[in-house]
Amino acid sequence: MVVPHPSSAMPGILAKASAMLAWGQEAWAAERQQQALWLPIAMGAGILFYFNLREEPDPRLIWLAPALIATAFILARRRPLLGWLCALAAAFSLGFAVVLWQAQRASPPITPPPRALVVEGIVQNVEALPQGMRVTLAKARLGPDQPVLERSLRLRLRRDDAAQPAPGDRLRVRALIRPPSAPAYPGAWDFQRAAYFSGQGGVGFAIGAAEVTPSAGEAPPLSGLRQILEARVMAVVPGAAGAISAALLTGSQSAIPPVDLAAMRDSGLAHLLSVSGLHIAIVMSVSFWVCRLLLALYRPLALRVPGKLLAGIGALLAGGFYMLLTGAQVPMQRSFAMACLVTLAILAGRKAISLRGLAWAAAVVMLLDPAALLGPSFQMSFAAVLALITGFEALQPRIAAMRGSLGWGRRIGIAVAGLMLTSILAGAATAPFGLAHFGRLQWYGVAANALAVPTTSFLVMPAGMLAALLMPLGLEAPALWVMGLGVEAVLWVARLVAAWPGATQSASPIPAWGLVVFAFGFCWLCLWRCRWRLIGLLPMAVGLCSAAFVQAPHILVSGDARLIAISTTDTLFIQRQQGASSLTRDAWLRLYGQEAAQTLPAEGSSPDGKLRCSSDGCVLAENAGAFLVRRGDIRAQCGAVAVIISAEPIRQRCRDSILIDRFSVWRDGTHAIWLSSKGAVVVSDRVWRGSRPWVPPPPQPRAAAEPPAPIE
Repeated sequence: MVVPHPSSAMPGILAKASAMLAWGQEAWAAERQQQALWLPIAMGAGILFYFNLREEPDPRLIWLAPALIATAFILARRRPLLGWLCALAAAFSLGFAVVLWQAQRASPPITPPPRALVVEGIVQNVEALPQGMRVTLAKARLGPDQPVLERSLRLRLRRDDAAQPAPGDRLRVRALIRPPSAPAYPGAWDFQRAAYFSGQGGVGFAIGAAEVTPSAGEAPPLSGLRQILEARVMAVVPGAAGAISAALLTGSQSAIPPVDLAAMRDSGLAHLLSVSGLHIAIVMSVSFWVCRLLLALYRPLALRVPGKLLAGIGALLAGGFYMLLTGAQVPMQRSFAMACLVTLAILAGRKAISLRGLAWAAAVVMLLDPAALLGPSFQMSFAAVLALITGFEALQPRIAAMRGSLGWGRRIGIAVAGLMLTSILAGAATAPFGLAHFGRLQWYGVAANALAVPTTSFLVMPAGMLAALLMPLGLEAPALWVMGLGVEAVLWVARLVAAWPGATQSASPIPAWGLVVFAFGFCWLCLWRCRWRLIGLLPMAVGLCSAAFVQAPHILVSGDARLIAISTTDTLFIQRQQGASSLTRDAWLRLYGQEAAQTLPAEGSSPDGKLRCSSDGCVLAENAGAFLVRRGDIRAQCGAVAVIISAEPIRQRCRDSILIDRFSVWRDGTHAIWLSSKGAVVVSDRVWRGSRPWVPPPPQPRAAAEPPAPIE
C-alpha cells in the first residue's frame, strides 16, 4: 500500500482554503448593506449588560460612548471591518450609557409608612375598572405636613365612592400605600425596577371617601379627552364590548372583565387589545385615503395642490394624535416610528417597509425608554414585525408572479392565504417570548386571528374612527353601535376558540439566558442574506430547549413566608396562610409550568414518597433533604437535613443546617432552594438582584432581638 507524502496534499488544502476565503470575502461584501442593522442589536446588548450587573457601575463610564462613536466614524472609511466592529462596540456603550444616565437622574424610591394616612395630589389619569376606578396622582403628599413626592402614586378608589375625579382635579383621600412589589421569586419580573424607571412611587387603595377639588392643577395632554372618550363609548356600548371598544380608542384595558381578558389571551387575540402596529396602520391608512378622496372630489383644488403630500401629512397627524391619545405606550412608539418612515418612503417613492426602518424604530424606542427592552411588549412587538418583513421579502417574488397570472377570485384567495401566513409568522416569532414571560402556549391562534383580524381591520377600527370624529357633534351613537357589533363578533370568536380542548397549555418558561440565545439566533437568521444565515437556527433551537437544562427550585419561600412551595417529582405542593398574595402564587405556578398546586397535606406522603408530612412538619427526602417546620422544636431535624424552613421565627440555633424563617425573608426577600447530594444552594432575592438603585436597603429591626438558644 502506497501512502502519499503529506506535502503532496498541501496544494489541495491551500486551494480549498483560498476558495473558502474568497467566498467569505464575497459574502461579506454582499452583506455590507445588512451590517448597520446589527447596531440596534448591540445597543440592546449594552442595555441588558447594565441590568445584569449586581452593583451599580461608575457613572463616568457614560463618557466612553462618545469616544467609541468618534473612533468608529474615523475607522469606517479606512478599515471597514474594523470600523464595523468598533461601531458595534460604540452602539453597545451607547445603550449602556443611556440606561445608566436615566438611572442616575431618576428620583429615589419612596418608603410609604405602613399605616393608613391621608393622601392628596393632582389627578393625572383616571382608569375605569370593572368595579370602581383607579387614579394616578402627581405632586402627591403622604400627609398634610409632608413634602411633595417626586414620584406618582396609583390608587384604587372604593367601589361605592360617588366621586368622579377628572385629570387636573385635586384628590384627597384616606388610603393605605404600599411600595411596588418585589419579584415573586429570584429572577422573576421586577416590579420595583419597572416602577423606578417609569416614575411610579407606590400603589394603594382607598379606605375612605375621596374629596375632589375641580381644576386645581395641570394634567397631561389629552388625558381628560381620554376619560371623556372612554365614558361616552361605554355609555353607548355596554358590557365587555364597550370596555374593549374603549380600549381600542384610548389604550386603557382596565375596564375589561377578567373573564373576557382570559378568553382573548387563551385564543391568541390579546394582541388586539394592546394598541400597536395593526391599529395605527388602520388609522393612518384610512386617514391617508380619506384625505386623498376629499382632495380629489374638488377638481380645481386637486389640480393645484400635491394631494399625495397633503394626505401623507394628514396621516402623520392622525397617527401622532392617536399615539398620544392612547398614552404613547412602547408598542405605539415603535409603530408610529415605523409608520412615519413608511409614510415618508411612500411620499419619496422609496421602499415603504424595510428592515432598516425597523432598526431605526428600535433605536429610537431604546433611546427614549431603554428599560422597555426588558418587557414582553417591546420584545414581542419587534419580533413579530421582524418576522413579517423577512418572511414577505423572501416570498415577494413568488407572490408577485402569482398575482400577475391569476384572476380576481384566486387573488382574493391569495389575500386570505397571506392573512393566515401573517398570523403564522407573527405567532411563531412571538411564541417563545410569550412562553418566557407568561409560561403559556396558545395552539389555535391562527384560526382565531384569521377571523378576528379582518373584522377589526375593516369594521371595528373604521367605525371607531368615525365615532371619534362625530363625537363633537353628538352623533357618535350609530358608529359606536356598528363598532360594538364588530367587537361582539371578535369576542364570540375568542370565547369559541378559548373553549376548544387544549386551546392553551401551561409550560415551563424559557429562562432569561435561553431567551437571549434564541433572540440572537432569530436576529442572525433574519438580518443576514447569505447562506450563513442558517447558522442562526442552531442558537434558536438551543434557546427553545433551554428550559430542559434548567432545574426549577425544589422549595420557594415568599417574602412574607405566607407561601411556601415544595416541588416533588410529579407534584407541586403549596402551603398557604391567610393573606398570602395570589399574584405570587400565580407566578410560582407559571415557573413550574403547572395549572394548579396541591395543598400541603396534614398527614401522609406524596405519590412518589419523597415528601412525608406529620403534625411536626414535612420532610422532603430529595438529596440532602429539607424540613418544613409546623411546630417550634427543630431539635430532631438539626443536622439530619440540609435546610430547615419555617413560616415563623426560629428561636433555636443549628450549625449543621441552613435555617430559613420569617426573619430571613423579611431581611432578604423571597428564597429559592435547590437540593443536591452535596448540600443545598440557597439564593435570596437580595443576592440575586444585588445593590441597585431600585432595590430597597435591608430593613433594620426596631430593637435588638434576643439571641437564639443553642441546641444541645
